[in-house]
Amino acid sequence: MTTLVLAVGLGAVAVLVAWLIRTRTGTDAPTQARWAVPTQLDREDFTGPELPWLVAVFTSSTCLSCAGTWKTAQTLAAPDVAVQRLDAVADRPLHERYGIEAVPCLVLADAAGTVRASFLGEPTPVELTDAMVALRASQ
Repeated sequence: MTTLVLAVGLGAVAVLVAWLIRTRTGTDAPTQARWAVPTQLDREDFTGPELPWLVAVFTSSTCLSCAGTWKTAQTLAAPDVAVQRLDAVADRPLHERYGIEAVPCLVLADAAGTVRASFLGEPTPVELTDAMVALRASQ
């Protein structure tokens, strides 16, 4: 009986030591930055405020993926879709007004300025086209 009590006690101590080691040596997951994407735009701040759709592409001239995003976004230009590039330097007030801290940031907004779809980083042409098709179909 003494051997059993001693074995259980040693087992409990071993579990306690293992738990202490794990809690003291474990590292927390790194904090992940979350970049803000606007949810509402004032359409008067952008070209084509009378059009049903706006594709606003927030970019920077030093950003390589911004160039690809802009090229892809231009394919969405249509009589009912305004497409506008907003550079971080040239259009700084709009970047600040809408809290843009990461580029490329592309938003698809409706006539009321409500952002209906957005992309942080460079979307593929298929992703962007599919998003626009889905939005048009929803109206």
